[in-house]
Amino acid sequence: MVKKKNRVKYVIKKWWKRLTLLCLILGTIITLNLINNIFQARQNAQQPIDAYLVLGGSITREIYVAQVARANPQIPIIISKGSDDPCILLIFEREGTRLDNTWLETCADSTFGNFFFSIPILKSWGVKKVEMITSDTHLPRAGIMAQINLIAQGIAVDVNGIPEVDGIPANHENNLKTQLDIARSFLWAWAGQFINPPCDKVIKLADVDLNSWQQRGFSCESRGRIINN
Repeated sequence: MVKKKNRVKYVIKKWWKRLTLLCLILGTIITLNLINNIFQARQNAQQPIDAYLVLGGSITREIYVAQVARANPQIPIIISKGSDDPCILLIFEREGTRLDNTWLETCADSTFGNFFFSIPILKSWGVKKVEMITSDTHLPRAGIMAQINLIAQGIAVDVNGIPEVDGIPANHENNLKTQLDIARSFLWAWAGQFINPPCDKVIKLADVDLNSWQQRGFSCESRGRIINN
């Protein structure tokens, strides 16, 4: 009986050592990849903007990017969990902005989710530097999270907090929320090196079926000044 117990202890100890060694090797590989991405992002900071990432939460952000994109039609756009699809479509049509270079990502349900689901799309496009657009009332939390999450993937980022002149979006910034989201971003910066969660609810703006939405009914923020005919 004693010999059997010793044998079990020996096997457990043996496999525990193997597991520990494997974890150390994987941890080292992931850490080295993270460091390499950080250096890559620093180099990419000298590159021009090659994508816009718009965080949902205020229709003002979508109006702003539609106006900017009109002058830069070649730069692709991701709007992460923004206004209802037809609201964004009508804004872009009103501003005379092309529709076939903007994608709507609707999987996210938080600021962390904005980056969690949008970064794999940016990486698939081969983006080197992105302009992240949000409201000034959404800073500094969103800006810090953008720096952590994007740089960890080798993507340089410019943070653009636009003013909310006609009201304040539903962003409640407090120290605890900021600290929790930043901590989560740091964890994901490491753990997300080889994990790219796909979003199965991504649609090109040009493919939005306005007639179908009009039959179902929809409403847009009053600040958008959108008239639904």
